[in-house]
Amino acid sequence: MSTSLDAFWMPFTPNRQFKAAPRLVVSAQGVSYRSADGREVLDGTSGLWCVGAGHRHPRIAEAMKRQIDTLDFASNFQVGHAGAFELAERLGAVAPPGLDRVFLTNSGSEACDTALKIALACARARGEGGRSLFVGRERGFHGVGFGGISVGGMTNNRRAFGAALLRSDHLRSTWDQATQAFVRGQPETGAEMAEELERIVALHDASNIAAVIVEPLAGSAGVLVPPRGYLQGLRHICDRHGLLLIFDEVITGFGRLGAMFGAQALGVVPDMIVFAKTVSNGAAPLGGVIVRREIHDAIMKGPPHLAELMHGYTCSGHPLACAAGLAMLEVIESESLCERAAALAPHFENALHALADAPGVVSVRNLGLAGGVELAPVPGAPGARGAAAQSAAFDHGVLTRAPGDTLVLAPPFVSTPQQIDRMVEALRAAIVATAALTESTP
Repeated sequence: MSTSLDAFWMPFTPNRQFKAAPRLVVSAQGVSYRSADGREVLDGTSGLWCVGAGHRHPRIAEAMKRQIDTLDFASNFQVGHAGAFELAERLGAVAPPGLDRVFLTNSGSEACDTALKIALACARARGEGGRSLFVGRERGFHGVGFGGISVGGMTNNRRAFGAALLRSDHLRSTWDQATQAFVRGQPETGAEMAEELERIVALHDASNIAAVIVEPLAGSAGVLVPPRGYLQGLRHICDRHGLLLIFDEVITGFGRLGAMFGAQALGVVPDMIVFAKTVSNGAAPLGGVIVRREIHDAIMKGPPHLAELMHGYTCSGHPLACAAGLAMLEVIESESLCERAAALAPHFENALHALADAPGVVSVRNLGLAGGVELAPVPGAPGARGAAAQSAAFDHGVLTRAPGDTLVLAPPFVSTPQQIDRMVEALRAAIVATAALTESTP
């Protein structure tokens, strides 16, 4: 390509390394990309956990084209357009019972910070302004806003920016190498990990805690699966102490676990659901928070001419994004995408766990259509083998991600079993190609 790569500062990317050997895609269709050198590359990560219905879905593309020819932009600050109201109503209809008030944003990061603000506003509205501390979880990812960094538990994200802004404490991760290394689906043991929340409550006192925020499945950390009963335990403890429970479903929402939301797949109803990514099939930036009605109503106070929640974004509820979201909800229903993901999950599980015998594999984890294959690290250089394997996988025809030394697979819901097998074969080739690195010295 003739365009210089220098000007664009790439997100979450080692820029100097990438620009020395760029991996560029030029088009996409279905479950595949086309690379700049003309090769097919299977999309093993659904774009970035986004494209469940496959790339360039015609119904979504047509809806966005119709929308831009009718209404390209309208602010939702004291004026509105029908698409935002319709999308919110549809989202409330498919969410767990009781969650039917929706605040729209443009990303998961914005949605997470919005949920935290709503929790603080609710506490103040209820006369409990002392509730200003949040409980997150180690190895959790809640976006890149200062709120999300505060409650998140990804070491590298926190290291660069210090303690961030919000007061927070953290539960331990649900990951236990000794008992979970090659478990299929949810571990049968480990529900007692939720009891650590009682220790945190005793330390800070419930009257000072606004909310607990966790991912039902910790995807960005390499697919860490909650033990059976763990999320139920958190729900019971939150109820006991009057704490709000927020599920960050940016990754698990809209079909990834075989149901519309992870809350439904795992049988726990939170007080708020943070969503983004698959809601628009990645075709437009869109996210938001689905809120229990009682929380919304508690904030609806004060003079009627003043905004009850002093918060929002210029493009909250953007017409094009709403059109994409409405079309995606129609696709999920008409093409039975949740059911297709659930039906494909057993084959995905078997294919992924077949990598347990690949050289240097120390763990295989999965739930729904999310899987992680953890590799033994290069001595003295954690993450180096993962980065090398990610690059090698692209060369072998599959796009993967490598948080640390874990290779992630999160295929589109419309993938065939044969395409899943090809993705896994490409991962095996990448793992074999980088096996010698674990014998290196720093």
